Amino acid sequence: MDCVCLHSQLTTTVLVHSKGRSQPPKFRILRCNPQLNLSSLDSLKQTCSGVTLELKLRRPSEKLCPVQTAGIRCDHPQNADLPRYYSRKEKKPFPIPIVELRRAARDRMKNRLPKRRVPPPKIGLVIKSLVPAAYNVFNTRMTVINNLKRLLKVVTVNGCKWCNEIHVGPVGHPFKSCRGSQASQRKGHHEWGKAVLEDIIVPLESYHLYDRLGKRISHEERFSIPRIPAIVELCIQAGVDLPEYPTKRRRKPIIWTGKKEFVDADESELPDPEPESPKPPILAEIPDPEVEPPSSTEETILLAEETLVAWEKMRAGANKLIKMYPVRVCGYCPEVHVGPSGHKAQNCGAHKHQQRNGQHGWQTAVLDDLIPPRYVWHVPDVAQPLQRELRSFYGQAPAVVEICVQAGAEVPEQYKPTMRFDVGIPNSIKEAEMVV
Repeated sequence: MDCVCLHSQLTTTVLVHSKGRSQPPKFRILRCNPQLNLSSLDSLKQTCSGVTLELKLRRPSEKLCPVQTAGIRCDHPQNADLPRYYSRKEKKPFPIPIVELRRAARDRMKNRLPKRRVPPPKIGLVIKSLVPAAYNVFNTRMTVINNLKRLLKVVTVNGCKWCNEIHVGPVGHPFKSCRGSQASQRKGHHEWGKAVLEDIIVPLESYHLYDRLGKRISHEERFSIPRIPAIVELCIQAGVDLPEYPTKRRRKPIIWTGKKEFVDADESELPDPEPESPKPPILAEIPDPEVEPPSSTEETILLAEETLVAWEKMRAGANKLIKMYPVRVCGYCPEVHVGPSGHKAQNCGAHKHQQRNGQHGWQTAVLDDLIPPRYVWHVPDVAQPLQRELRSFYGQAPAVVEICVQAGAEVPEQYKPTMRFDVGIPNSIKEAEMVV
């Protein structure tokens, strides 16, 4: 007897016929058993001309047995990838890909969404609610600098004499990662020396703008305009008043007369400004001869914890400011400009700058462009130096965080994935070779 079975998920049709018989074929509609733990074919048990059909399904039906998926959310995953190294020949990626920007522009044109209200910085005003945040960023930056000067008296930081790589520890790491001059002759080995504060906190400078909405700085004006740290310039434009760096503060929005031309509104009709409340005091940097090391281990730990808190506050406050006050960065070199559009100085010396006539390729900056974290190798045990063969087991952390951790501070949760705290480091090279 031949049996041909045509089935679906809920209704199954079974065709049974016999050879050598003149009887017409019999069609029977078999219904599945409505049990959630059985499939449609597993529940079919019917007798056809004395023949019992037992059909089984390997896996249950998805419609009869709905699968419930549960998502596990982890803000700080284990063993995150180390930050990627970009060579000098590579252009920095855009924060938002151009494809997505074009897609968003097409969606706006298609839906004809109303234009958003112009934010105050684009019409010349200062956001008063962000002025305390600007003072906080300025003071926390000074706190980080002053505390690092004291921590460098007790924590050793080495710097390569040929490249910009640094290492926190009594002895430099043995990895062949030097990309400086004549690195091939030294086979990639570093020549370590004592590092300074500028190796840990990169002194990124930008032009100080008296009027952030004024004309762009030309190539001929590049030496006549002062340059100050970019984070300080951002704080000044956000409301910090420094007597040595005056800036223009408007009380009324500007009046646009063209696409790139505007005039200032008449402020003579406005009443005299009310006396403002006393602003927070501005911290000053401690001179190098007056820097004193911590007197005890407890003071060192407290100083390291205070530095970590100030570092996080500075980055969080700066991230809040750059979302409202635009900051530009060159896609080929680390040049930073605080303002709506970059300057016109032709001082870019990055890869293929001759094709651009020395001009910068400006794009929107992110927080790491304004405050570079300077990742270094994490040393699990200061008494035991790193081994070259166990490089894949070590993690990395920002230089400021690594200095504070070695000084006795507790490791923040957001840095544990890249520092690879959950990775067991082998005791020997033979044990490392056994790891799959």
